[in-house]
Amino acid sequence: MFLSKLMPLDDAQKIINTFTESTDVEEISLEEAYQRVNAQEIISTLNSPPFDRSAMDGYALLAEDSFGHSETNPFQLKVMDRIGAGQKSDLKLKPGEAIKISTGAPIPSGANAVVMEEFTHEEGDIIHVETSLTPGENVSPAGEDFNKGDTVLEKGKLLGPAELAIIASAGFDHVSVYKKPRIAVLITGSELVMPKKDLEGAEIINSNHFTIKSMVESCMAVPEMFHSIDDAQLVEERFNELLKDYDTLITTGGTAISKGDVVVDVAQKLGEVHVHGVSLRPGKPFGFAQVQGKPVFMLSGFPVAAMVQFDVFAREALLKMQGFKRNPLLVHKKAARKIASTLGRTDYIRARMEGEMVHPLKIKGSGIIRSMVESDSYIIIPENLEGIEEGDQCQILPYHSLKA
Repeated sequence: MFLSKLMPLDDAQKIINTFTESTDVEEISLEEAYQRVNAQEIISTLNSPPFDRSAMDGYALLAEDSFGHSETNPFQLKVMDRIGAGQKSDLKLKPGEAIKISTGAPIPSGANAVVMEEFTHEEGDIIHVETSLTPGENVSPAGEDFNKGDTVLEKGKLLGPAELAIIASAGFDHVSVYKKPRIAVLITGSELVMPKKDLEGAEIINSNHFTIKSMVESCMAVPEMFHSIDDAQLVEERFNELLKDYDTLITTGGTAISKGDVVVDVAQKLGEVHVHGVSLRPGKPFGFAQVQGKPVFMLSGFPVAAMVQFDVFAREALLKMQGFKRNPLLVHKKAARKIASTLGRTDYIRARMEGEMVHPLKIKGSGIIRSMVESDSYIIIPENLEGIEEGDQCQILPYHSLKA
């Protein structure tokens, strides 16, 4: 098929975006919320910290008692009480008094500073202080982090350790998140078998089973794996079964741009194929359809092409279904050698980064899995460029930045 008849990559992505909707929302325990996407903004019910607290182990005192003093001109205070984290003192400090205090403990009434233990030495109930302090020194004031009523987390945030900490500090032990989409993955191919040491006849190991499963999992979605031989009736039955129970269907195989491609023909019979054939290398025979009101991503049967198609088209859609939108990290490095390309086609070149340089792999072919193992990034050559010269700056998409 000529490039002029293929859909530009950007147009295909826009179509997919149009048909991608968020999943429903559920409330879960904060204990279970790691790597989920926040479905509503979090407004704090508390000040954090809730009181003025000590930022150091030392002695709470009135800073004014220390004015003018130093290591060569120390002063004395009487220790009136001793408190640790989780404790408080009911005493109100007066000039000339101090309370021994641990990090995190509430500042006693009357005190306005904490002197570090390193600047003191104690004799019974008397401490000798060898420094001067300013009011507020070594004190974390109430609300230093945030105040009651503050919005501490926006909707659509991926919940990592810091986000979970701030939700808890705001007074919540549950959080509303987008449900993880359930993805049916249908691997087609009569020749495919699960891993074994002795292959017979034309058998091929079903590596896509493991590739696509792990890629779906890297998007925080939940995959279930299925297989079908290249039989139109069986593939149609699978479509009808799976789309009843799953949010999305991803297939591999049967998408070549020619007549009689089983998967594309079934998708067209049951729904509407919006994309079939994209000006992308590798990955030209990509298809996207809506069947029973649900998105269907039709990937190539060749492993490398399927991986690229997933990264370019399916990954962002699965994240968007969970309310999560992020811009992939693009970096720029110098090409270690000339890279040929064709106007009107977007190329995703497997490459390895080394310092300021990026080395395109010489291994080619949509079925060469080793090329993905030996690379760590894509060089992206936009459709308006006719290749890249050695030493030119080029756009790089590191594999590690694709994961949520």
